[in-house]
Amino acid sequence: MKCVNCSGFSLLLSSPPPLPLRSLKSSTTSTFTASSMSSDPLPQNPIILGCGGLGLDFLAAVASFPKPDDKIRTTSFLVQGGGNAGNALTCAARLGLSPRLIAKVADDTQGKAVLEELRADGVDTSFLIVSKGGNSPFTYIIVDSQTKTRTCIHTVGYPPMIPEDLSQFSLLSALDGARLVYFDGRLTETALVIAQEAARQSIPILIDAERNREGFDDLLKLADYAVCSAKFPQAWTETPSIPSALVSMLLRLPNLKFAIVTLGEDGCIMLERSVDEGPELDEIDVDSLFESLKQRKDDSTAIPTCLSSLVTKLRANGIGTVTGKLFLGTAEKIPPSEVVDTTGAGDAFVGAVLYAICVDMPVEIMLPFAAQVAATCCRGLGARTTLPRRTDLRLASFLH
Repeated sequence: MKCVNCSGFSLLLSSPPPLPLRSLKSSTTSTFTASSMSSDPLPQNPIILGCGGLGLDFLAAVASFPKPDDKIRTTSFLVQGGGNAGNALTCAARLGLSPRLIAKVADDTQGKAVLEELRADGVDTSFLIVSKGGNSPFTYIIVDSQTKTRTCIHTVGYPPMIPEDLSQFSLLSALDGARLVYFDGRLTETALVIAQEAARQSIPILIDAERNREGFDDLLKLADYAVCSAKFPQAWTETPSIPSALVSMLLRLPNLKFAIVTLGEDGCIMLERSVDEGPELDEIDVDSLFESLKQRKDDSTAIPTCLSSLVTKLRANGIGTVTGKLFLGTAEKIPPSEVVDTTGAGDAFVGAVLYAICVDMPVEIMLPFAAQVAATCCRGLGARTTLPRRTDLRLASFLH
């Protein structure tokens, strides 16, 4: 382990040895690992723009979560930048992209610390709005070392960001040269203005669909890619299963190229739309196909892998049919002694997906890669402490 000081915050970064990789194939589905394929780790255009949550995290690790009226002591404590967009773009920057961030903080001590940390990681903060007076967003996070869970208590920033905070000149400058635009679902009114201009310029849009918010539907209609929380697809589509919800999402959102649902230690599931609508394609029930992919998982493999169906017509009963491929990605089986904190793991996954899209990484590599990045994040306290850099040996097999 080595200790790196970043803008006054002491961070622990680990560089463990590379993990062994192998590839398996079958006639109907395939299992992929990092050694199965290779991709160029250096994007031709590394500029991405993000908009969303940013703030400061106060992380307190405790032996076990306190009961009401208890008095306990922390086992460790850390103050660190946070917020979904701030975390995801920090991850993308460490992987080699050049992120720009649109968000809002106050000119208080917390806001200044957050900006300094972002700049140290290579995130462009020149488009951030800094209000005079008010308060920057912050979150108290209690990490239960016994159950490996975290409880977040968030305080919103004031004054809130509104579309009028962002001038037309700043908007166009922020989008200039961007390869991809990302939204974490917050600051919805401002995000919609940015997304509409990005769509007008034909810049692809990725949305982190964590939960539904007012105005979120209008934003989601403009998305080319979606990374969803485990609960969002079924809640948004009112369907009985995640696979059927993915079919529903692609039917309701014709611009969507793929949708991923992250499932924590159970990995992820992804549906990718295909342009091949040939009549010779078989039609299969999407829930049945998902079950068949789960049965093909190799539970003895600790490293992230990916199983894929063939391109087919995927049917969700009572909903409709979409032509595409279904993917099942597994998570790394982290030894319990190495799991410290899951804060920010989803943001790390999103950051890795942003990178993968920018380098045209094949889906079969993207999902294990993103899972590996997220797993590495879980090995330290806070969302950014152990976020890997592109030179991290754990990522070497993916980036060659």
